[in-house]
Amino acid sequence: MAGQDLRYDAGGLSMVGSLHRPSQEGIAPGVLVFPEAFGFSSHATGKAARIANELGYVALACDLWGDRRELPGLADVTPAVEALASDAAALRCRVTSALVALRAQPGVDTTRIAAVGYCFGGTMAFELAACADIRAAVGIHSRLQFPSLDGGASGIKGRIMALLGADDPGNPPEVQESFARPLTEAGVDWEMTLYGGVVHSFSNPDAAEKGQPDMLRYDARADRRSWTQMASLFEEALA
Repeated sequence: MAGQDLRYDAGGLSMVGSLHRPSQEGIAPGVLVFPEAFGFSSHATGKAARIANELGYVALACDLWGDRRELPGLADVTPAVEALASDAAALRCRVTSALVALRAQPGVDTTRIAAVGYCFGGTMAFELAACADIRAAVGIHSRLQFPSLDGGASGIKGRIMALLGADDPGNPPEVQESFARPLTEAGVDWEMTLYGGVVHSFSNPDAAEKGQPDMLRYDARADRRSWTQMASLFEEALA
């Protein structure tokens, strides 16, 4: 089922998400799907459609850069991501605006919301968990640094899951440890899975098109496993 365009404002940016509903009628939990750092794409909308069709949740594939803009390459992505990641207020506005838009939709149980993000979208999901009352946040081949973690993780009430390639150059052991320590200290229910021999963007079949196979590469087995683990967490957290 095709998604429905959903327009919302985020700090003056015109955002255009894609809303996907399950086939059954009635009230259902909601899931925000934050895209990879390149921006809004068929990867994010495809995941949102699967969440609606297979898991039975109302899913919003979120815009990232406004007007569904997709950045063409890493040379454009890196400065844009670093600028947003270093501006906590802007990042929180970006994620909470999407949350408000989803909660305003008919048929969404506003008390049962989760988020999943891919690449920088995982950063966004984790930041949302730190500044809003959601049940769970999942980061898939995600960055592990997010602004609220610098001051500890006491704001996180929901469950946290990070699903990563063990050979992802962006998440060496010291970064994993700096992510895990404050979560443990704050008593957060968190888990992390590393997939051996897997790098970044393993859930995106089009990853190789970016021309960085040592960094960005699809892995069908890790993609299947991450989907199953995410679905299991959502089933528990959104019950």
